[in-house]
Amino acid sequence: MNEIQNIETERTIMRKLTKEDASDFYNLNLDEEVLKYTGDKPFENIQASIDFLTNYDQYEKYGVGRLAVIDKATTKFIGWCGLKYSQDKNEYDIGFRFKKNYWNKGFATETAKKCIDFGFTELGIEKVVGRAMKENIGSIKVLEKIGMRFKENFDFEGQQGVIYELTKNK
Repeated sequence: MNEIQNIETERTIMRKLTKEDASDFYNLNLDEEVLKYTGDKPFENIQASIDFLTNYDQYEKYGVGRLAVIDKATTKFIGWCGLKYSQDKNEYDIGFRFKKNYWNKGFATETAKKCIDFGFTELGIEKVVGRAMKENIGSIKVLEKIGMRFKENFDFEGQQGVIYELTKNK
């Protein structure tokens, strides 16, 4: 399995998250609208963000992980996107989270598609799922735009959720 290096799209560079991203990561998760459909809580402080990033082990354990998304035009951190492996479910999922001023500009679609393509072609992954709360129309549209198809409903921490999936073309 290849290790993730920088992944480029037309407008972004995606790279591994580091503790140097802690302030941006912390601020992203402070926005109630950004977290509205995630089930996540904001970090208590920047140190909690540093601790999370320092202990984030997806890259080492599974060769995948959420990636910092950097806008090429400004070189600023605008959010994150990437694959995550869940050992208990034996599956890879795509996730993304962006600052509000980057919503509805195609960044989630552009980066999610690139991450899935990378997973299929470089990492040999066969299937990727995407989960969202049923109310999260924006994220569901992204999942559909990148070619995922509805699979089933599920309980998303007491809320109605949906699971989409995409299988590698044989």
